[in-house]
Amino acid sequence: MTLEAQAHNDTVQGILQFTVHTGETPTTQVGDGGGRSDPKTGTYEMKQVAIHNGRPAADSFDLERQGFSFLRYPTTVRDFTDRSEVESVYYPELERLLLRETGAAKVVIFDHTIRIGDPAKRDALGVRDPVRNAHNDFTDESAPQRVRDLLPADEAEERLNRRFTSINVWRPLTGPVKTDPIAICEWDSIGANDMIVARRVYKDRVGGILNLSYNPRQRWYYFPEMERDEVILLKCFDSERDGRARWTAHAAFEDPDGKDSSLPARESIEVRTLLFY
Repeated sequence: MTLEAQAHNDTVQGILQFTVHTGETPTTQVGDGGGRSDPKTGTYEMKQVAIHNGRPAADSFDLERQGFSFLRYPTTVRDFTDRSEVESVYYPELERLLLRETGAAKVVIFDHTIRIGDPAKRDALGVRDPVRNAHNDFTDESAPQRVRDLLPADEAEERLNRRFTSINVWRPLTGPVKTDPIAICEWDSIGANDMIVARRVYKDRVGGILNLSYNPRQRWYYFPEMERDEVILLKCFDSERDGRARWTAHAAFEDPDGKDSSLPARESIEVRTLLFY
């Protein structure tokens, strides 16, 4: 039985934002977060898609086949809004997890983002909102550039001669997640022309991501009511082109079962990493 068949009887209809092919390069001017929207260009459309409950097949998802995996991994972090605690406690926790799960020789954790659905709390903490635009965090050009940005020049070139990957680790800060759950598009359901290179302009650099255009053959999954001790590993880049999953796409969506305005807003953290083999 396929993963889709295992989850088919428990699906929701979610609304996701997709990017439309127009020939232009969508560009986002990335600010500091908080209650402000980042100015962006590009043409977008909202589509309703079937999103399968991944929990019945949770143990079957694999980073190398589907491009994501789901597991229980408790944390000892008490306050995720304390950057020093996140960097001194959470980063080492995730380094141990990623070394265990991937067999990589080295993990570099370089960034994390907290996202909160409640506008008042988000603005008070200066953090970001859940992203509804379907995307992947790296392109074939921006991933090697990030290696060069973060490592000494000699080491970067040496590492780039061998396999490297990027994994985004997603975790709720509170649970169960009732609003804005994250949906993930399975690697081998993404068509060759579904991805659109987009630019992200920061104060000190220009990055690149892949926005997703709509294709009815895409297969989407989510894990309802995620708890604080559960994580999703999202592969956002793989330098190998041997048939294994190279990336996925992901986005927050409105769960029809979570429309009640009295439900708690989503709070989550995503940690971005580079792995070297």
